[in-house]
Amino acid sequence: MAVPKYYELYNAFLESVSDGQIHAYNECKAYVAKKMKLTKSDMSQQTASGYALWVNRLGWCTTYLKKAGLITSPARSRFQITDEGRQLLSERITVTDTLLIERYPSFAEFKSPKNKDGKQSGKASPAKEELEETPQETLERVYQEINQKLSDEVLNAVYSMSPAFFERLVVQLMEAMGYGGYTGAGFVTKASNDGGIDGIINEDQLGFNVIYIQAKRWSPDTVIVKPEIQKFVGALMGPPRIEKGLYITTAKFSKGAEEYARAQHVILVDGEMLAELMIKFNLGVTTQNTYQIKRIDTDFFEDI
Repeated sequence: MAVPKYYELYNAFLESVSDGQIHAYNECKAYVAKKMKLTKSDMSQQTASGYALWVNRLGWCTTYLKKAGLITSPARSRFQITDEGRQLLSERITVTDTLLIERYPSFAEFKSPKNKDGKQSGKASPAKEELEETPQETLERVYQEINQKLSDEVLNAVYSMSPAFFERLVVQLMEAMGYGGYTGAGFVTKASNDGGIDGIINEDQLGFNVIYIQAKRWSPDTVIVKPEIQKFVGALMGPPRIEKGLYITTAKFSKGAEEYARAQHVILVDGEMLAELMIKFNLGVTTQNTYQIKRIDTDFFEDI
């Protein structure tokens, strides 16, 4: 089954504390996982930032239940149902955001907080209540969408430049990623006598370890096939024989090309990965805004 949405966990969490006693969060998690029949596959799914998806949703579930006044947290990672929570649970109805908005003003306020001037920023609309994502999931999805758009723009910009520009860019990218480790570690070969090699990275200053680079600025729709990789491998054979090769392009690779490259220990970077690396290592892009997502520092609140 798919990982339940956060609002689909409301009833199960309330049931986990229905006896009125204080329960550890891990106890509640175990109850909810069993109640919802979560499989190992379900529990292994992660958010874009690598956090367990179902645990992230359960965390928001508890936050919303607390804001509605249905549970309390008398101590860190401890939960207890309130009288309101027990009353709602006794009604044996499915708890949703719509119901919480309609019944509990504190939850409606949390969902639609007041502006700085004290006015309501907007009515919490039940019509929008069954959102598929938690706020964190929405943020991560939008972040991915923005980066995907940026990747497309970066790749198009790279393709619009000259082949010579692209060869210099590839060497710059390798240096930005930390290869070489010193100024001037990488350089573009002379076009008239490159032997099929477009760039070289010296991993040490004496040149004992060398990476040869093939850079192809081809249409992003082009598919590079195995024979092209074979030509590059031939160039690595020398003399001198080079053990490390990188074939980087704005295009794509066929499955046969990828399999052959793996067998020859040649690294392939297609247009999509090229754009991702440029964004990650801040090459050809600039930061427009920075948003910090913070969480509580549990170590700070340890009672020493």
